[in-house]
This record gives sequence, C-alpha cells and structure tokens, in this order.
Amino acid sequence: MEIIFVTSALHGGGAERVLTTLANRFAGQGDHVIILMTAGDEVAYPLHPKVEAVCIGQASHGNPAVQLGRLFRIRKFLKAHSRAYVVSFSTTINLFTALASLGLKNRVILSERNDPNRCRYAGLRNLLYRLGDGFVFQTEEARDCFPLSVRKRSAVIPNPIRPDLPEAFAGERGKKITAVGRLEPQKNHGLLLKAFAGFHKKYPDYTLHIFGVGSLQQALESQRAELGLEDCVILEGFHPDILERIRACGMYVLSSDYEGISNSLMEAMALGIPCISTDCPIGGSAMCIIHEKNGLLVPVGDGDALQAAMERLAASCASGDGFAAKIGRNAVKIRDTFAEEKIAARWRRYIAGKR
Repeated sequence: MEIIFVTSALHGGGAERVLTTLANRFAGQGDHVIILMTAGDEVAYPLHPKVEAVCIGQASHGNPAVQLGRLFRIRKFLKAHSRAYVVSFSTTINLFTALASLGLKNRVILSERNDPNRCRYAGLRNLLYRLGDGFVFQTEEARDCFPLSVRKRSAVIPNPIRPDLPEAFAGERGKKITAVGRLEPQKNHGLLLKAFAGFHKKYPDYTLHIFGVGSLQQALESQRAELGLEDCVILEGFHPDILERIRACGMYVLSSDYEGISNSLMEAMALGIPCISTDCPIGGSAMCIIHEKNGLLVPVGDGDALQAAMERLAASCASGDGFAAKIGRNAVKIRDTFAEEKIAARWRRYIAGKR
C-alpha cells in the first residue's frame, strides 16, 4: 500500500504522535509511507528510515492567499500519487484535504483527534466532510457528534500504546503528583493548582510536578505564587525522558476540560501509576478508566472532587489499605487492550476499505 498522512507539521502533540506511530509501523511492514506536512517542516518525533517526510508550505497565519496555495499544492501532490490512500489528521487539515481531493481517485480518510463540539465552524466542517470516503474517531461519543451520512462510513479506533515503554514500577512510590500536558486552557492546570493547594494542607510531604510548555506559563507561575506553592509545585517544562521521570511517582492527574484520548494518561496507566482524570468530553478518559477499578474519574471543572480523589489515593498509601496499589496494577493491563500492534492493524484494515 501507498499511504499519505496529511498534517500541518509534526509538532510534539498527541495527534502527531499517533500519526508517526502508525507511519513508522506501516513503513516497517513494507508500505510506502509519506507524511505530507502543509504548514512547516518541524519533526518532533523520530521517523522510520523508509518514511518520506515532505513539506509543501508554511503556516498561513490566516492569510487567504497562503491557504489557497496550500489547497492547490495538496491537490497537486495527491494527483501525482493517484493510487495512494490518504489519511488526514485534525479538523482544519481535514477540510483542506477534503476540498483538495474533490474528483480525485484517492480513498480519503478524515480523522478527528479532539472534541468535535469545540469546532468553531461545525456547519462548514459537516458540509465538507461529505466529500470524505471514510472517517476515524477516537470514541463513540465523538462519532455521534456527526450526521448519519458521516457516522455510517466511520470507524472508532482508539490511540495505540507503543511497545517500548519502560516497565511498570514495582517499588514503593514517591510522594510526587505529576501532570503532563501543554500549558494551555484546555488542560486546566489552574484547577489542578487550586485542588493541590487544599490537598497540600493535609499532605504537606507531597510535591506537584507539571510537565509541558505553553502560553499559560506565566499565568500558572503567578497563580502558584498567589497560592503560596512555589516550594512544592514545579513547572518542569519539556523533557524527552519524561516517562522515566514520572515512572515512580505516587499519582498522575489529568485535569482537562476536554480531550480526545490523552496519550499521557494512557502511558501513565501503562506504567502502573494510580491515575485520576476528569471525565471529560469526548469520553476518552472513560474509555481508559473504569472508575475505582483501574483509576478514578471526577467531574470536569470540579476542584473539590479532584482534591478529594487526590486525598483518597494519598490516604490509601499512608494506611497501606492497598486501594491505590490495586488500581495501579489494574491500570497496567491497558498495555494489552490498546497495544500498538492491535490498533495499527485496525487502522490498516480500515484504510484499505475493509471492516
């Protein structure tokens, strides 16, 4: 098979990680794989030597002329690879790809990677999505946001967990709480800081480590200072060895207002870390976590519930009642449920037009 993945660029986001994971596996299996980048040549993830990365433009910054040029360049590229299967990642790129492929022979699959309800141009999106041949959603809740004409041609395929993760930690876990995610409004780290402020009064030995970079760095630093947490909240920034850094931590917390499926949550569970997540749209966390069996779910935006969940895990560790350890052990099973080999096989069948 010849497969073209279309994306803006290969920044360090979750969608790009899934894309490169699939591209690398397919290339390793002998497929001809091209990653077509429409808005920059940044490559944050390692690529298989046989994956061809092609950049055909730079960011438009809203410039209509640049956007029109992007549309024509995508179309020209797809026409030159008329037998290729095309897989587009993210809503905006999906629209460009759908338009660019109009009347061409390629089988075009559009993949949603976040909460469809957050789209600012849902009417236009739903109209142009009619041009796609297939659709991949991460959860059923995401799929159900779309008209029947889209749903009946779609597949629900969750994110894969890569096989090269470190082994789950088996020793006594430290008194560290970790969170991983871009410092952007979607992740609602401000809620986590407030919850931790209350938690820290009862459990002063714990520290909070937030990994990620983004536009809210200064705002979070200011909030940390206002709450008097400078000595116990560390904004870690970006680290390439993040999994080794969090592997022995006491708990992992995802405080997002919405997500597709959080790769960082899945990896934390795979490491056996007791995890807490907001039960956020579009159901990605609930797909991974069975409440009180392999993690804890709390309502979106509920700081009191988040604090209570953190206290519950800390109390379990202090008392040795085994609850935190139990959900950590159960969480490791996610490695098999969402194994890369299984998820990639589902993708490949669907790309080829098979169910």
